[in-house]
Amino acid sequence: MKTWIAYFSAALFALAGCAAVGPDYVQKDARAPEGYSALETGISTSNPVQAELLRSWWTTFQDPVLDGLMREALAGNLDLRIARARVQQARALSRVSSSGLLPEGGVSGRYDRLRRSESGAEAVGGSGGRTTDFYLAGFDAAWEIDIFGGVRREIEAADADLTASHEALNDTLVTLQGEVARNYLQLRGIQSRLDIARQEVRARHDNVAVTEARAKAGLVSELDAARARGELATAQARIPFLERSLMAATYRLGVLLGQEPESLQAEFRDPPQLPTVPANLPAGLPSELLRRRPDIRRAEREVAAATARIGVSTAELFPKFSLTGSFGFSSNRLDELFRDRNNFWSIGPTISWPILNVRRILAGIEVSEAIQQEALARYEKTVLLSLEEVENALVALSREKQRMDALADSVRENDLAVQLAMDRYLAGLQSFLAVTDAQAALYAAEDQLAQSRENRALAFVALYKALGGGWLEQNVAENASR
Repeated sequence: MKTWIAYFSAALFALAGCAAVGPDYVQKDARAPEGYSALETGISTSNPVQAELLRSWWTTFQDPVLDGLMREALAGNLDLRIARARVQQARALSRVSSSGLLPEGGVSGRYDRLRRSESGAEAVGGSGGRTTDFYLAGFDAAWEIDIFGGVRREIEAADADLTASHEALNDTLVTLQGEVARNYLQLRGIQSRLDIARQEVRARHDNVAVTEARAKAGLVSELDAARARGELATAQARIPFLERSLMAATYRLGVLLGQEPESLQAEFRDPPQLPTVPANLPAGLPSELLRRRPDIRRAEREVAAATARIGVSTAELFPKFSLTGSFGFSSNRLDELFRDRNNFWSIGPTISWPILNVRRILAGIEVSEAIQQEALARYEKTVLLSLEEVENALVALSREKQRMDALADSVRENDLAVQLAMDRYLAGLQSFLAVTDAQAALYAAEDQLAQSRENRALAFVALYKALGGGWLEQNVAENASR
């Protein structure tokens, strides 16, 4: 008997070394274009993006306030805490899956005090009516031999899930840094526009004083003073809207940093200074982008996990082989429980095969295959979207630079027009309407120029977010903590 069990066990071990059922995953290599179609002067693809630049791309703005906000975001952001917790979950689940290759077992103990009825005892030819004790202590173990690889495929899927969770954390980091920079730039842009609006209010105040004085002197009609007061009220009406937008941007930054928004007020009291976009920007090649972006890497690992789970489902079609055993002691007396004559043991193989569940198992395989196809389509979509994001950011940088230069010319010429119109008005050569029109054109151009500078800075942020910048250092740290 022992020899037969040994042969059976050896056969199970040999079978367990066979290839696992289900498809083997082959890493996906998405086809990338040779270059980007939208490139502006000063953006290069001839050299790869340096790791140090990607790791802390926002430092190219040379803005100490933004640098400080990034540090605070890494320390306090709640989305990062959520993503880190998910990594811990995936790591624990990976250990759970790995334990499936190990035997399971445990110790047990039991005590009963029992009395057999007299009629029941007489029916089996024994004596009844007396009370006895029963003690039992033992150890049970079971080991499912992974012959067809279902457990190995589950481990493979869990490992892919763990890597995907790391990439999800990296993607959260990239998104967070992009959002902090974007909201900070929007806040600085609003401050610039608010400063322009207040300058306009001061200029409109001066207009009211000039027109009212000239009206009292009989040099012009009251119409000029009324028009000046109306223009002043219109200019004042813009300020509350911008102040509301400024507060909203501050609150949003507070959420990103995991802080109360009131604690940020002091950081933004300095005169508004919108960071300047660097002149030379490396974009790298599209093929580098596909290897670098964490959302692409995450999507690829999700395909790997889904592929492995097809094998998990397929393994359900095959029988399961296990070795089970038990050892223990039983006695009617506690002081004699662990004597040799009171021990018992059993060991042997078991087999189970759910042949009546074939339809359900086949349907489960189809579900797993459909999930894998969904993950593959999501991966391909992620690749296309990443290329689109880079192209859009490059176009925005290029076109916004052209717009910004044109608006700078507009501001310069409109400023000259305001001076000429005011001089002619004071000389009595022109109506006040020409002054108000020139001032309206000037402040509208200045406001648009401020927005254009903000938009170009935002396009820079979008470019480096699309390039997958900001996650490399975090990725190394997380992998080291596995």
